[in-house]
Amino acid sequence: MSNRILIAIGFVILAVLAVAVIHFQLELWAIPLITAAFAIYLAGIFIYKIVNRKVNSATMMEVASDIRQSANTYLRRQITTVLLIMPILAIILGLFTRDWRIALCFVIGVLTSLSAAFIGMSISVRTNIQTADVAEGSFASAFRMAVWGGGVMGLVVTGFNLLILTTLYLIFKDPNILVGFGVGGSLAALFAQIGGGIFTKSADVGADLVGKVEERIPEDDPRNAAVIADLVGDNVGDCAGRGADLFQTLSDDIVTGSVVATTLIPIYGPKVIFVPILLQSVGVISSAISILFTRQWTEDMPVTKIFNYSMALNSILSVVGAFLISKFILNDINIGIAAFLGVATTLIAAFTTRYYAGTNQSPVKHIARASQGGAALTLLTGLGYGLRSPMFGLLAIIFSIITAFKISNGMLFAIVAVNIGTDLLIGLIMASDSFGPIVDNAAGIAKIGKASQRVSEALSRLDAVGNTLKATTKSYAMTSGTVTAFVLFVTFFTITKNTVLDLITPYAIGFIFVGISLPYLLSSIVIASTAKTAEEMVDAVRDQFKKNPLILKGKAKPDYAYCVDIATKNALKEMVLPGVISFALPLLVGFIFGAASLGALLIGAVSSSALLGAFFNNTGTAFDNAKKTIEEDPSLQGSDAHAAAVVGDTFGDPLKDVAGPSLLIFMKLIGMTSLLIAPLLTNKVF
Repeated sequence: MSNRILIAIGFVILAVLAVAVIHFQLELWAIPLITAAFAIYLAGIFIYKIVNRKVNSATMMEVASDIRQSANTYLRRQITTVLLIMPILAIILGLFTRDWRIALCFVIGVLTSLSAAFIGMSISVRTNIQTADVAEGSFASAFRMAVWGGGVMGLVVTGFNLLILTTLYLIFKDPNILVGFGVGGSLAALFAQIGGGIFTKSADVGADLVGKVEERIPEDDPRNAAVIADLVGDNVGDCAGRGADLFQTLSDDIVTGSVVATTLIPIYGPKVIFVPILLQSVGVISSAISILFTRQWTEDMPVTKIFNYSMALNSILSVVGAFLISKFILNDINIGIAAFLGVATTLIAAFTTRYYAGTNQSPVKHIARASQGGAALTLLTGLGYGLRSPMFGLLAIIFSIITAFKISNGMLFAIVAVNIGTDLLIGLIMASDSFGPIVDNAAGIAKIGKASQRVSEALSRLDAVGNTLKATTKSYAMTSGTVTAFVLFVTFFTITKNTVLDLITPYAIGFIFVGISLPYLLSSIVIASTAKTAEEMVDAVRDQFKKNPLILKGKAKPDYAYCVDIATKNALKEMVLPGVISFALPLLVGFIFGAASLGALLIGAVSSSALLGAFFNNTGTAFDNAKKTIEEDPSLQGSDAHAAAVVGDTFGDPLKDVAGPSLLIFMKLIGMTSLLIAPLLTNKVF
């Protein structure tokens, strides 16, 4: 049976079940469960397409096998590390909250977030080789295979999320208990993102500095001992880490939305509790349709254009669905308008990022031109554009929140709807984000596997598109995370009944500044860890070249495993401290200094993280694409301008792939932990 028939059957079953829910007036909880089953069903079809195709190239298969084994080894060690820490943190939560259900949900949140990371990585490493192999046939086949792989991520992460959270609500009947799930998911995501980020960027920086700058050999050259570690890092960082990240984004927004909804039962009735998850269900269905639409790309169309069309389709379908839920479930069209504002905010942030970091845009072209004057001009030009880039996205967020609050006559639930509106594209966003590392890995596999020049060039084209898409998804995640964090600390103040923050007291001002400083501290830790690991990687690659000159001549195979081991050990060691700080600090501040001080800390941390994270993302991506712009000119290959651009890229990599994503998770983790303990706090001042 063909894939088209299987997909059609899935849509027919979905339609029949939807009609049954409406006609027989079944419970609203049936809708997210049906949606989750549909998403997982489609993902299963995609997985079948990926794993059942026979790879023709034995050479590329050998390379892919090395990557898969190394990635599995790292992820198993990472999961083991987290699982050793998890019981201790669960016991602490149980003691602080005196509720075993919260501790249990925390454990489930950790386990499901890790599962999302594992699924993401597993599918990615299987799609990489398939994409490289089918590129021998046509450029279009490679594109569609990468979309299959990205689609699995988007559908599994969202479907799994709806399934778990709906089931937990049916068991506990209290959204406040599910806050523990959000804390667990956020903590595991932080570990996954920091560990994966340090792994991938230390390997990337090490490989580039020795390979490109010192030895003037191409990217992904098999003579470079760090090249396999670099390719492994794409999977454990960009796929596994991002899968865990967006899983907890979706769960945090559903949980916080449901908590706020409980306060509105007197106005809307009990059905309001299901509105956040119903809105997310609409987003999942819309994303599934948009992913299938993306597959219809033809070679006479620029690759970025099909993703733009898919984003537009997803936006329209999601907004229409949000208005229908707003009208028929709540009889309040303002909630639909608020969700629309959330979608619009996401699109504005995405296009802002594309302007400042897109390959064909003037900022990136300017950075590339500046590289001809040396690395200093590269860095200065990139920083100049990067520092101004967060402003426009932040203004869009502020406008949407204020507008929604105004039209709803000051109702907090309207801000919740804005927040969920930023999530309605999450399935397609996740698919686009995974598309990037898949084609990046495929290009590396093809080069190491000695594929034809035509194949390498085709995959390089896709890699450039994927790089811009990854930047766009990071801007989406930062936008969603900022609104989520805003909802979190507003909800926190509501629960603790701190409607006014007294700025005259030194405690409030002091903890606002402490909160502002925390993202800088976290960024310092993860960037320093990346630099330390990259330094070891550089020494290892240099040492192998020095001890065995035959490696550079292509007559001896470098020790790839040694570099993988360096990245693995350091990533696992360095990821623990930032996670513990993010988890423990809200507990200490809340119980020692009181609710008002913790609220002030949240305001400072969110404000600082939102701006700093967007700056890191846009700046790092602009440096990366400036390098790619120079590499597209054969006359500049191996030139001083190329070396300067590589320096800019290696400087920007830890910013966009380690520090930026870590800040996104940090501000949600600190917010969820604060919300968890909010009912237990007093208004005392130490």
